[in-house]
Amino acid sequence: MAGRQCKWYPVCPMKRYTDRGLLDPYWVAHYCMGDWESCVRYRMEEEGEYHPDWMLPDGSIDESLRNS
Repeated sequence: MAGRQCKWYPVCPMKRYTDRGLLDPYWVAHYCMGDWESCVRYRMEEEGEYHPDWMLPDGSIDESLRNS
């Protein structure tokens, strides 16, 4: 499945943060357009688990994005 755009990308906060210049494009290139199967956000979304918008694809929290 890697190599295709993640199905959640159009509504993912990572897209919004990157489009606004608040997040390094690495995250989108590596996860959203690449290895989205290893994205913690993707797995949590698929399982219906809560995750804050400011949680990065590797599962770490970026507090600087909290109010963005």
